[in-house]
Amino acid sequence: MGGRAVTQVLSVASEVAPVIKTGGLADVAGALPAALAPFGVTMRTLMPGYPQAMRMLEDAQPVAQFQDCFGGHADLLAGKAGGLDLLVLDAPHLFERGGGPYLADAGTDWPDNPERFAALSWVASEIANGAIEGWQPDIVHCHDWQAGLAPYYIARSPAADRVKTIITVHNIAFQGLAPAWKMGALKIAPVDFTPDGMEYWGQISALKAGLVFADWLTTVSPTYAAELMTAEFGMGLEGVMRARRDSFTGILNGIDEQVWSPATDPAITPYKAARGKASNKAALRKEFGLRQADGPLCVVVSRLTEQKGLDLLIEALPTLLDRGGQLALLGSGDKGLEAAFQRAAGPDVGVRIGYDEALSHRMMAGGDAILVPSRFEPCGLTQLYGLRYGAIPLVALTGGLADTVVAANPASMAHQVATGIQFHPVTAAALADALNRLCDLYADPDRWTKMQRNAMSQPVGWDQSAARYAELYESLLAAR
Repeated sequence: MGGRAVTQVLSVASEVAPVIKTGGLADVAGALPAALAPFGVTMRTLMPGYPQAMRMLEDAQPVAQFQDCFGGHADLLAGKAGGLDLLVLDAPHLFERGGGPYLADAGTDWPDNPERFAALSWVASEIANGAIEGWQPDIVHCHDWQAGLAPYYIARSPAADRVKTIITVHNIAFQGLAPAWKMGALKIAPVDFTPDGMEYWGQISALKAGLVFADWLTTVSPTYAAELMTAEFGMGLEGVMRARRDSFTGILNGIDEQVWSPATDPAITPYKAARGKASNKAALRKEFGLRQADGPLCVVVSRLTEQKGLDLLIEALPTLLDRGGQLALLGSGDKGLEAAFQRAAGPDVGVRIGYDEALSHRMMAGGDAILVPSRFEPCGLTQLYGLRYGAIPLVALTGGLADTVVAANPASMAHQVATGIQFHPVTAAALADALNRLCDLYADPDRWTKMQRNAMSQPVGWDQSAARYAELYESLLAAR
C-alpha cells in the first residue's frame, strides 16, 4: 500500500477498552486503531462521554459544539485515553449518570437509550459533514445498533457522495428498538420508516437502519456471517442479511497479543511453554478455595446467560466433577444462573459473581481448559485468550467458535493439529459427552501437552483480520 494517501477512518462505538467495557465490542473497538495503523489507516474513535471517559480523557480540546443535541447542549472533545485517539461526545444530559453504559443501577435499560445513541450516530454524521475544522473521515465504521443510525443520517446528508459507511454486527440479538412515535425525536423521516427501511414489526430498529443504509456490512466471523442469513440465527433480520449478501463480509476478530501474553502478563507468573502453567494453576486453586484434584481445572469467564449456554453447564457439571474435574467461574448476569452456580460451589467448584479483568488473566493462566458452551457466538474472545494461554477451549460448534478451534478428532489428532474440543448439538447431553472427552484427553499427558503447544502457537492476533479491513476500506474508496 506504499505511496497511497493515508485512509482516515472514524470508528463509532458505544464502548471502547480500556476506557469502558461490558463485552467483546469494547475490546475490538480498542484494538482496531493500532492493528490498522501499519496498513496506512488512521483511526479516530467517537464514543459517548460517560463519566469514566471524561475522567480518563487527557489533553481534551473542544473541536465542535452542538446547541441542541437530542435535548441539550453537547461539546465534542478530542483527546487521548489508553493510547487511543478519541472524540468524546460530552453531553451530560445523555451520559452523565451512574449505572452502566446501557443500564441503570437497577439493571433496567435507560428509557432514553434511543435518544442517547441516536445522538452518538448523529454527531458521527456531523463529523462526516465537516463539523471538525481541518479533519473529515473517508470512512465511518459503525459498531452494532448503538451506531446503527449513523449510516442512515450520512446517507441522507451531503456527505453521502464522499464518505463511505460500514456497520459491523457484533451480536444481532441486540437491535436498538424504539417505538414508531419517536421518529421525530430521532430525526427520522417518515418516508424511511418502511419494511424496506428501518421498520421492524412496527418499531424503529437502529440496527436495521445500519444494515439497510450502510455501504458495506461486516460481522465478526465467517461462520456467523453464514448463520445470520438463516432463520435460526438471524433474529428476524435474515432477509435483510440475504438481500445484502453481495456487500457483506465475515472478518474474524483478533485479540491484543501485547495485553494477552503469558510471557509478559503482569497479572500472572509468566511462562512461555505449557509446563509453566503449573504454578499459576496452584495459585488459582488457592484463590478459589479449591482442593487438589486429579482431573482438569476448567474455567468460565462469561456473562451468565442462556445465550452463553451456562444453563447447560449446570446440567452437565456432575459429569465433570465425577471425573475428578473442577470448575472456577467468573461472571454475572441472569440472577437464576448466578444462584445456581452459587449453590453448586464447594471444594471443587469456585464461583465469583462480577467481573475482574486481572482475575480473568489469572484464570486463563491457571486453567487447564476454558468452557464456552454458547448457543450462538458471533466470534467469541475467551476461547482466543484460552488458546494464547494454553487453556484448551471446549466450545460449541457455532459462529466464531467453529472458526477458531481445531476440533480434536481422529484426523486432527493423527496430524497433530488439534487445539480444542467442539460439541454439537448444543445440548446438556452433548456438553456432558464433550466433558468426558476432555477428561480422557487430560488423562493422556502426551496428547494433552501437544494440544497445549498447538493452542499456544495458533495465530490469534489482528494481523490477518486488520489486513482484510484495510483491503475493504481501500476497495470502498476506489468505488467512490
